[in-house]
Parts: sequence; C-alpha cells; structure tokens
Amino acid sequence: MNRRNTRHRAFDPDPDAPSRCCDMAGCEEAAGYRAPRSRETLNEYFWFCLPHVREYNARWDYYKGMSPGQIEAHIRDDVSWNRPSWRLGQRGGPHFSEEDVLDPLDLLNGARRPGARGTTPPRPEVPEALRQPLSALGLEWPLSMDELKVRYKDLARRHHPDANGGDRHAEERLKIINVAYTAVRTHLASSRQADLEKTA
Repeated sequence: MNRRNTRHRAFDPDPDAPSRCCDMAGCEEAAGYRAPRSRETLNEYFWFCLPHVREYNARWDYYKGMSPGQIEAHIRDDVSWNRPSWRLGQRGGPHFSEEDVLDPLDLLNGARRPGARGTTPPRPEVPEALRQPLSALGLEWPLSMDELKVRYKDLARRHHPDANGGDRHAEERLKIINVAYTAVRTHLASSRQADLEKTA
C-alpha cells in the first residue's frame, strides 16, 4: 500500500499564500512565495511567483546602506536577541549573593557538606604535640600505626650511619627521626587504648 507523502517540499508554494498574482510588475503568475519588504518591516511581505522570488532574493542585501560600524552593532545586538545586556558586576543593582536564592530543600548546602559528591571531607586537626614529629617524619594526620611503621623503617634505613659512611649529619637526623617516631607511636597507642576502653 502506497502512503501519500503530505510533507511540505522546499520549493512548494507557501500554503498561506494569498490568492493573487505576483507582485512583480507585469507578471500574471500566481503568487506563492513571500519575501520581506525591507529590513525595518520584516513581517510585511511581497508575494512573488517562484522565478521572481528567486530574482528578488538574489538581489536582497539585508545590510544595504549600513556602515561597517552599524553592521557590527547590529550583529552584536542579534547575539543577545536585541535585548539589553551588561558586563558582569556593572549593572548597578545589588550584587548576587547566596542569601538571595530560595533553597527550601537545602540543595546548595548539601554540595558543601562533608561526604557530598565532588567534595573532600576536611582533615581532622593535627594534635599540637604531634605537629613537629609528623613534620620530621614527612607524614600527614590522620595516619595509622602501619603507615607510621612503614615510614619509620624507610627513613631509618636511609639515614642510618652505616648506610652513609659514618656521616655525623645522618646520625643526628636519625636521632630526630627516632624521637619523632616514639612520640607519634605513643600517641597512637594511647588513642587506640582509649577507644578500646570506650567500646568495652
């Protein structure tokens, strides 16, 4: 079964065309195609037959009579749909602030809460007594006992006097590492003991 194609083809006459002759002087053909009368009146049309609308369109120059500056201004206006626009922060009115936004479901603050997608939870504050020892070991807080031990073994191996030909600076550095390791290990051990007592 053949289906009838009801789509409007590109060169078919306008279905809204008035029943009249072509507006081109001396033409008796039916007017089936519209063309704007001028740049200022784009909603008012001439009605032409197909050959004459093609001739009219070939000669049509929207920017005819405008200077380059006027053309540039016109194009810029078209970018914003001929509506006024301002540079950000220069309109003169009150500046946008978060308090101006109605957010009854608190969706905006949800993005800033710890654990929200795309956010990193803030790190716990480093205990004052551990700031210098952690810095000496090159570690960040919080950390586990296993992380501490791995780091200590690496530093002790690197700065041991035997590995540095008896260098005095390496020996002094190892003493600092040992003191820092002891301070952090003692803190972690006491914290673990306190946690165990809470759960007991």
